[in-house]
Amino acid sequence: MSENTSIRVYPYRWIVLISFMFINLVIQIQWLTFAPIRSAAVFHYNVSGTMVDLMAMSYMLVYLILAIPASYIIDTKGVRTGLVIGSVIAAICGLLKGFFAANFVIVLIAQFGLAAAQPFVLNAVTALTVRWFSLKERGTATGLAALSQYIGIILVMILTPVIVKTTYTGSEITAVSGMQNMLMVYGFLTAAASIMCIIFVRNNPPTPPSVETVERHSFFDGLKHLFRQKSMLLTIVLFFIGLGIFNAVSSMVEAICGPKGFTVDQSGMVGGIMLIGGVIGAVVLPLLSDILRKRKIFMIICMAGMIPGIAGLFFASTYAGALLASFVLGFFVMSDGPVGFQYAAEISYPAPESTSQGVILLAGQISGLLFVLGMGTPAGVRIFMMIFIGLSFITLAVSFFLSESPVILTEKEKVAGTIMSPVADSE
Repeated sequence: MSENTSIRVYPYRWIVLISFMFINLVIQIQWLTFAPIRSAAVFHYNVSGTMVDLMAMSYMLVYLILAIPASYIIDTKGVRTGLVIGSVIAAICGLLKGFFAANFVIVLIAQFGLAAAQPFVLNAVTALTVRWFSLKERGTATGLAALSQYIGIILVMILTPVIVKTTYTGSEITAVSGMQNMLMVYGFLTAAASIMCIIFVRNNPPTPPSVETVERHSFFDGLKHLFRQKSMLLTIVLFFIGLGIFNAVSSMVEAICGPKGFTVDQSGMVGGIMLIGGVIGAVVLPLLSDILRKRKIFMIICMAGMIPGIAGLFFASTYAGALLASFVLGFFVMSDGPVGFQYAAEISYPAPESTSQGVILLAGQISGLLFVLGMGTPAGVRIFMMIFIGLSFITLAVSFFLSESPVILTEKEKVAGTIMSPVADSE
């Protein structure tokens, strides 16, 4: 890039980010549509609980297959192309769920379609922020993108039981109404978000937002480059453990809380408080990371905060104690996501950003599936919660061996020539 290239950030970047946040939010709503009404869905469709659980599991299963191909398309064809593909698939499948809400087979097929749309959206986060935002804003922008995911999860947990009415006789469900209304509402929301994304998201602004070039390795060269970086390998380990633990705990929260004597509503609140903690953390910690120009210390803080969160949730004997522990766990683990995404993009430069994000998310999805399978029995839940405590200490130790991001500098420092390009930590 020539020295006289204009460097500018455009107000339009916020429209791009908001459009992305909207499609990201509805993808999460579609993911957990039936999670808060599992028993009602089993009754309404006259299927097994396993088939309803497959709705949520579809996202993790399909991500294992499409994570790398989606990153390849985003890296080689552009952020907009990837998001358009994801948006079109999401709109079609979201509306299919609504219009054919009475047919479980079609709803399940549409859910797998929505699962296929997710990687094209989720893997585009850092690729989008690096093209539209300056260095001092990227952690915040990535945090806001993650925030939209958490808000989507909270909304679906609140709205679905409100729209779908369940009638009980004693403890038995005798009637369910509003299922099609709920799926139609979510379908039209998804279509609207998809249209907004297609209209407003662009690949790049007219001029770059910072002095570093957006030129990157090719996809396959970038993939090889990732695995030659010590800090990137350590980050993959952190996400394999940390994201895997979060996925498992959030999926099995009722199984964790049930033996403590908590009701279903109390268990749901424990899971909800975890998300609230994550929403707050996803705003606060990435913003502080940008302000202080530090990434590593916040990775360490998040790993340290995970220990009392997971240990407290395991050992808590009171409802209040479980709520506090869940909040702490959500605050630190869920805020580590956006900080970690941006950190991975920076330390793996010049590998494409969606490649680095896809790899670390893939690691967390694999471990999450393995952990959930291991927690299939009450004994398994107890054993794995103890394992998680031990793994939390390992992640803290590993985080100290990370290198600080080589590009987390002020624009003024870079223009002054303090550093013109990142230095790989192992090449």
